[in-house]
Amino acid sequence: IGSLIPLDNSEAVLLGRLLRVFRVLRLVSVVPELRFLINSLLKAIPRMGYIALLMFIIFYIYAAMGSMFFASVDEELWGDVAIAMLTLFRVATFEDWTDVMYATMEQYPLSWVFYITFIFLTAFVFLNMMIGAILEVMSEEQNAKQAQKAHDERDEIARQLQAVQVQLAELTKQISEKR
Repeated sequence: IGSLIPLDNSEAVLLGRLLRVFRVLRLVSVVPELRFLINSLLKAIPRMGYIALLMFIIFYIYAAMGSMFFASVDEELWGDVAIAMLTLFRVATFEDWTDVMYATMEQYPLSWVFYITFIFLTAFVFLNMMIGAILEVMSEEQNAKQAQKAHDERDEIARQLQAVQVQLAELTKQISEKR
């Protein structure tokens, strides 16, 4: 678009170029497996929302405890609950979490229990809950697909059986007429 229209740094041209990137999304409609994955992910969003809400509650509880216990160690990391939640996000994503832990361990030697339990909950339990929710929805989708296929096959067999019965009735009629 931008090379055909002689405009200099027009926002419309930039927007047009940006929109061309989204043509790749047409693959979703072409590849059935990809469409199945996207549909499953979209249907899993409500369940994932509840898991995220539970995760937020755990973050809040740990942030309140961390700001209460560790604010004296490092005001920048544990000064209030909001900053403590950002620090916990750093811990949950394993971004230099050991630096945070070792700083608090100098003053509170058993603070490693706080970090290990938090990491266990966030990295292992909640991640597995998210994966489980997605897999459950995918399984339900696959079962629904198989049930629909079985229903369609039963309908086809019923149609074929009805056609055979009609032919049998005609043959029976022809045989009885010839007698």
